[in-house]
Amino acid sequence: MATTRILVVDDEEDLCEILKFNLEIEGYEVDTAYSAEEALKKDLTVYNLLLLDVMMGEISGFKMARILRQDEKTANTPIIFLTAKDTENDMLTGFNLGADDYISKPFSIRQVIARVKAVLRRTSEQSKEKEIEKLEYETLALDTKRIKATVDGVEVPLTKKEFEILKLLLENKGNVFSREEILSRIWKDEVYVLDRTIDVNITRLRKKIGAYGKNIVTRLGFGYCFEC
Repeated sequence: MATTRILVVDDEEDLCEILKFNLEIEGYEVDTAYSAEEALKKDLTVYNLLLLDVMMGEISGFKMARILRQDEKTANTPIIFLTAKDTENDMLTGFNLGADDYISKPFSIRQVIARVKAVLRRTSEQSKEKEIEKLEYETLALDTKRIKATVDGVEVPLTKKEFEILKLLLENKGNVFSREEILSRIWKDEVYVLDRTIDVNITRLRKKIGAYGKNIVTRLGFGYCFEC
């Protein structure tokens, strides 16, 4: 399992070291920076989360967050603000900048660790959801959000049922689905749908996706699967 990397940015050196020590006990890999200027010299793309103080020197935490959000490489990096500024306007500023959480000082270490785990869990789940928006095998791609299929970058005009069948097979490469399973998943409560309907849709789908048609394999007596 890949190590989760966290960067703590705060001009209070003692606080940085306390957070680093306790987060490392939890199994995280932690680096520190005592100013936004120092932090911005690092490769920020390697971090899974930033703990960012608001009130620092020339570059405040808010200003640093704006810089991160304007760079596509760090635009989605989770940020938790650590700050003594706890007015409603300050909190709204933080969240409007894309903060994932906002912890007011003074705080307990247990509170920080709980918030860190919650943000990492939430962003991990969101990342998985985004990943499933695009299914790919070599140059065959399905954009499940835009409902678009492409081969070699060229759009393939699939019907709704063809698209759903291909999505099912690509999501479960190597798994064999019987005609009954495909009918129950794709046609659901529709009535008077024959097994032959599956065969017709599979035949049309194979033709439309060209060379990748051979990857949709028939297992005689069992059903269909997508083989790599």
